[in-house]
Amino acid sequence: MATSRVNEAQALLLWYAAMGVDEAIGEAPVDCFAAVVEPSPAPASQVKGIARPLPVSAPLLKTGPGSAAARNAATLAELEALVAAFEGCALKRTAKSLCFARGREDARIMLIGEAPGRDEDLKGKPFVGRAGQLLDRMLAAIGLSENQVYITNTVYWRPPGNRTPTPEEVEACAPFLARQIELLDPQVLVLLGGAAAKNILGMAEGIMRLRGKWLNYACAGRDIATLPTLHPAFLLRNPEHKRLAWRDLLLVKERLEQQ
Repeated sequence: MATSRVNEAQALLLWYAAMGVDEAIGEAPVDCFAAVVEPSPAPASQVKGIARPLPVSAPLLKTGPGSAAARNAATLAELEALVAAFEGCALKRTAKSLCFARGREDARIMLIGEAPGRDEDLKGKPFVGRAGQLLDRMLAAIGLSENQVYITNTVYWRPPGNRTPTPEEVEACAPFLARQIELLDPQVLVLLGGAAAKNILGMAEGIMRLRGKWLNYACAGRDIATLPTLHPAFLLRNPEHKRLAWRDLLLVKERLEQQ
């Protein structure tokens, strides 16, 4: 128990350091929770937290111009080659590089964002810019390195000017992404940002309502535990929400330790 608390404290300190915390706000520790007034009783209609993931019917499209080719891919390498040859997404004509994935191809955890940006387009890998560097530090804070995770996006090419991908662009890539998830077959799926959560789970709620809740992604006859969380790019613009991302990371850490 003592060792576990020390490890948790070390992980939290690493997170604080990564977020730029460089000074204490007091000379002695303060139990802030002890000073909090007891909350009013919850309304009778309030639903208590559910320990198990909520069932979700994943609407990620598996049909489209590339669906037949995607189904024929037996490995992630074959799938990447098929995506590279695919001409059905307009983004390919304006991007410099295909950004298929980075990380380990037998990872237990898969992370999916929205779209590549400028740095990703130049290097041909997802999440290598400022947001990607923050993501790496976030994962390191819970003991995960690049060779323990698998990272991709809902589209494989950078939209011009870093604009939001259109529904047509997302749909063009969807059969390949669905097959990518099937081939990796992760134990945990983390959706980075509202766009990824909406495109993969088809849920209308915003990311602030979805984050921190375990859901299910139906894949090849089984359910994958899926956690929506805040996108690292959003955290760079809104650092006050990093505490929420830390809570979500701890949920991921706990889930991986249980499996």
